[in-house]
Amino acid sequence: MITKILIANRGEIACRVIHTARKMGIATVAVYSEADRDAMHVRMADEAVHIGPAPSAQSYLVIDRILDALRQTGADAVHPGYGFLSENRGFAERLEREGVTFIGPPVGAIEAMGDKITSKKIAAEAGVSTVPGYMGLIADADQAVRISGDIGYPVMIKASAGGGGKGMRIAWSEAEAREGFQSSRNEAMNSFGDDRIFIEKFVDQPRHIEIQVLGDKFGNVVYLGERECSIQRRNQKVVEEAPSSFLDEATRRAMGEQAVHLAKAVGYYSAGTVEFIVDGNRNFYFLEMNTRLQVEHPVTELITGIDLVEQMIRVANGERLALSQDDVKLDGWAIESRLYAEDPYRSFLPSIGRLTRYSPPQEGHQPDGTITRNDTGVEEGGEISMYYDPMIAKLCTWAPTRGEAIAAMEDALDDFEVDGIGHNLPFLSAVMAHPRFLTGNITTAFIAEEWPLGFHGVEPDNDQSRLLASVATFAQLADDSRKTKISGTLANHTRKLGTDYVVVAGKHDWPITAMCEADSIGIRFEESVSHIVASDWTPGAPHGRFTVNGHTLGIKIAKAESGWRLRWKGIDQILKVMAPRIFELSHFMPAKKVRDTSKQLLCPMPGVITQILVIEGEQVEAGQPLATVEAMKMENLLKAEKRSIVKSVKAQIGHSLAVDEVIMEFE
Repeated sequence: MITKILIANRGEIACRVIHTARKMGIATVAVYSEADRDAMHVRMADEAVHIGPAPSAQSYLVIDRILDALRQTGADAVHPGYGFLSENRGFAERLEREGVTFIGPPVGAIEAMGDKITSKKIAAEAGVSTVPGYMGLIADADQAVRISGDIGYPVMIKASAGGGGKGMRIAWSEAEAREGFQSSRNEAMNSFGDDRIFIEKFVDQPRHIEIQVLGDKFGNVVYLGERECSIQRRNQKVVEEAPSSFLDEATRRAMGEQAVHLAKAVGYYSAGTVEFIVDGNRNFYFLEMNTRLQVEHPVTELITGIDLVEQMIRVANGERLALSQDDVKLDGWAIESRLYAEDPYRSFLPSIGRLTRYSPPQEGHQPDGTITRNDTGVEEGGEISMYYDPMIAKLCTWAPTRGEAIAAMEDALDDFEVDGIGHNLPFLSAVMAHPRFLTGNITTAFIAEEWPLGFHGVEPDNDQSRLLASVATFAQLADDSRKTKISGTLANHTRKLGTDYVVVAGKHDWPITAMCEADSIGIRFEESVSHIVASDWTPGAPHGRFTVNGHTLGIKIAKAESGWRLRWKGIDQILKVMAPRIFELSHFMPAKKVRDTSKQLLCPMPGVITQILVIEGEQVEAGQPLATVEAMKMENLLKAEKRSIVKSVKAQIGHSLAVDEVIMEFE
């Protein structure tokens, strides 16, 4: 029987494994790098061992250091989580030689399915539908271009040992194939220590749908329904749901049965995921098999009631599955939104820093019958490092129907408070409210199609604008009311609050009349639109629940620029509540000048310069690559915006730069 588990990982997945192990009465050991010395998973575990410097290549990816931690603590099993060493055949073999139980699949399955080229050949032999492509290894960019032309554009360039969107590019032309091959190769080497690349046909209008499988060491394998993971950016999943609104029962069964056949063909046991690409006619093609726990596993747990980590531990311990395929029932709908440390207003560039505010919504069963779950590995005051993946939490909601699950997610996102770093909460709210998402009309190109020029926030409609204007007025009156309560010798002095105001939001302004009642404020607009606003919010609180005409809303609120910054459903707006005379005079205020950076290449994110591709005095053309910056395990290629001449290069390869540091200047 397993008595002590070492988790060879960090962050939210380490915390997730500890949670189940604790429930099962099993002791846990955390490992940590220098950057994670004060991390949540370190404090949650029964024991913790330091394994090296911050870079994962010097800590979490060093097998010998993990084995040293095992020997120090006497742990008799290892759960690898996902990423890092989770699909490393050599790691599983070393554990086997050490007599330590690996909470995962057999070495043979890792070898067969962990390599995308080999896995496609095995899948084809097992009768699984596969995508057309070139399964051999590709030596250089010239060969990549020739193969891409033979297959026909668009093509997908992928790292053989990849996962999580790392080392993956879509190429629509010869130039993109050449450039994408090199970038994929670099990312693959940096993330997995393996730069092998292959190319396959990119299916237009695709959906990414995956099947969760679970097997034991006695040959029993079941599938636990599917997950739709089509909301992606740069091939990185952002929103997942279970089940898929697109599949019918016949397609679900066919995909599930093929996934089970593939698992049995390689003697698979433990939890695993078979990923498919599905076209608009519900034709499906095998992409890869992930021989590990998936990031998005919570949505499967929410609709099946099965703890996948517990099942992995029991299978590793030699137990038979306690359920058959007929026992698997899908109940309700679950959605997962990944909270990333990235700035959606700056092309989703990674963001690092300290979490000055981190307050997730209340977890568990809600009064309306829905469920909220938040898997995380951070807390307020924690540091988001440049060395690791930018995902900091997974917010999940469950409800009986898809529409109710989306509504629950909208409310949960509105109640999630994060400050101190750039984050994608506004973007996640925008996805939830988007008409295409609401109807389930989505593909993996959804984000690129709906925000082709980048995300710039949600523009409120007239009803939303007036609603926020009413909340801002409530906040202003609450703040003014507090200021009238003067203590000391002037205790009886009061200042009468006005009733006429003008609320300014961007290019809009609304004259309003506000009337204070005993427990609410009545607000009337010129157009005869009226709102009754009530709340127990007090000035200074960063979040409030406001009831407007009987509907309760969670709104993030803060003082800003002589007004109020309100954030709600992806809208991020500053509203100023002024007396009519002040509004008249405000038109005479001079506008601030914006800094001119048109002749500079600025570092768009905290990161390390890995390539400088031009020299001083060189003439560059629009679209020409200038430099690459590596941040949070992703390589970012910076290109020229217009034709120019390089005046000076300020940065050097290997330098760590902060946001907006100058990389080079142009004439």
